[in-house]
Amino acid sequence: MLNTALPWWIEVPVALLLVASGVFVFVAAVGVVRFKTFFMRMHPPALAFTIASWCVTLASIVYFSALEQSLALHAWLIIIFLSMTVPVTTIMLSRAALFRSRTSAAPEERVPPSLSRPRED
Repeated sequence: MLNTALPWWIEVPVALLLVASGVFVFVAAVGVVRFKTFFMRMHPPALAFTIASWCVTLASIVYFSALEQSLALHAWLIIIFLSMTVPVTTIMLSRAALFRSRTSAAPEERVPPSLSRPRED
């Protein structure tokens, strides 16, 4: 049987990082509920979720490195892929929402006009 008991000085930072992650996710959820418009909901919760992801990744690295007694960096792949995909997804969602707001008959909020001139067909 594998001995999975770790010393307290390893378990405490892991537990603190996981609790901090939960706090950040809770703050992000409150932000999503509290903000009124889509554009207001985009940035602050995304930052809080990203910080929460970093906390879980660091907790995973510390825990598995201590458990295997060698540096376990496989969890870095999670945060690397999140760091690449979240900004792209955010930009695509914001552009789609901006287009939808500009073309709707009754815009829900004031959005800036397009920078390009409308084409004359």
